[in-house]
Amino acid sequence: MGKKRQDQNNKSDREEFGGTNWPWDKKKKGSQKSSESGKKNRNEESSKPEKRKQGSESRESSRPANKSRSGERGSGRPSVKSRPEKRDTERSGSKSRPDRRGKPEPFADYSSRESKNKSRSYPKRARKSDSSPGTANKASQEPYLKETIRLNKYIAHAGLCSRREADEYIEQGKVKVNGKVITELGTKIKQTDDVVVEKQKVTLEPFVYLLLNKGKDTISTTDDEKDRNTVIDAVEDATGNRVYPVGRLDRNTMGLLILTNDGDLAHRLMHPSYKVKKTYEVNANRPLTEEEVGKLRDGVELEDGPIVPHQVKRHPMDPAVITISVFEGRNHLIRRMISFIGADVSKLKRVQYAGLTDNDLRVGRWRYLKQKEINDLRTLVKLDTLDFNKEES
Repeated sequence: MGKKRQDQNNKSDREEFGGTNWPWDKKKKGSQKSSESGKKNRNEESSKPEKRKQGSESRESSRPANKSRSGERGSGRPSVKSRPEKRDTERSGSKSRPDRRGKPEPFADYSSRESKNKSRSYPKRARKSDSSPGTANKASQEPYLKETIRLNKYIAHAGLCSRREADEYIEQGKVKVNGKVITELGTKIKQTDDVVVEKQKVTLEPFVYLLLNKGKDTISTTDDEKDRNTVIDAVEDATGNRVYPVGRLDRNTMGLLILTNDGDLAHRLMHPSYKVKKTYEVNANRPLTEEEVGKLRDGVELEDGPIVPHQVKRHPMDPAVITISVFEGRNHLIRRMISFIGADVSKLKRVQYAGLTDNDLRVGRWRYLKQKEINDLRTLVKLDTLDFNKEES
């Protein structure tokens, strides 16, 4: 009883004099302080948003307004999305300029370029080869003709047509000599006579010689009723003289073709008695066996007579490709030979003709023949060589 009463008195004394240093009294104080500080922090946090809001309003009022592309919010500098619009406004109406790499800039105006492409037209005629002489090697033909010559030969030498076609003009009464209609074949005239064919005066023009590497879908005639590309279209306006193809190549056969107004040379190059060599590169639709190639070497029997080629070689790497050399010029001769052994031709090209090659002449291009090449051709078919006039060339 005495102890209990003494503890109660001590407790009352501690409360009266502000407490003591007992441990349990310190814990009690700490809990009270923490509760008070928690209340204080909560009150401060509730007041902070109002201060932040007031600070942001004051900063926005002091900063100059700058509307963005969307117009919803402002910033100190224009946004990235708004920059292309500025470049477009600066470049409006300007021509496209290539950048350092040569490519058009992404914001260039292509309207002018498209209009130019639509108006651009590409001619049918082939381009002149870079290996061609600058001017044609021309030679006057009067010194090489006799005083009197046949009328059909005179017309052919004028470059109007072949001798056979000239005979047809004569028989149809379309040729006049000194104002008189001539219908008799074999009529001879002088070089000084006035010759008119279908109301067109014919004169002896200088000899001109061209070599064309004919492409596909080109007709080996002077004109075509279906308005298809012809070899004359390929060299139109090239010389200012009328030239005609020596022989023919099929429409889909590519390769070398001579064009000239030298009637004698053209006639002899096409005649089988002069044995002008022609070499073709053939792509068959399937590989050819050695036995089939041997049959071609031995010769094949066609509906218009047998044919024995001069040479047949098979490509060492591709058995579907062979080269055939012949001295004849029958219609579709190479295609019929390949068909005889049960194959078809997928591609055909004449790579050599009368000693001329396509080494420096791409498909679709033409060039003038050199003086040596012209005289070699004339010597091959037993014609006199020409003395070229340097002033005309």
